Amino acid sequence: MAKPAVDGLQRDLVAQDLEMLLLDARGQVGRQLAQQYGVRAVPTLIVFDAAGEPVLRQVGRINGDEVLALIKGS
Repeated sequence: MAKPAVDGLQRDLVAQDLEMLLLDARGQVGRQLAQQYGVRAVPTLIVFDAAGEPVLRQVGRINGDEVLALIKGS
């Protein structure tokens, strides 16, 4: 299940004063954004840079270490 990994990643990001937005793909906004970014499976994690460009996409199993490494390298 992805929830423990997502919850852990969210705690790590909050500790670094970063935000994580969780969207329900069944809701209106979630459906719109899923279509805009080509989301085909749940869970999908997309990391955006400061300019709003996607820099990392993970589908299925969420790898929090990969996300944190990308952020630290920025």
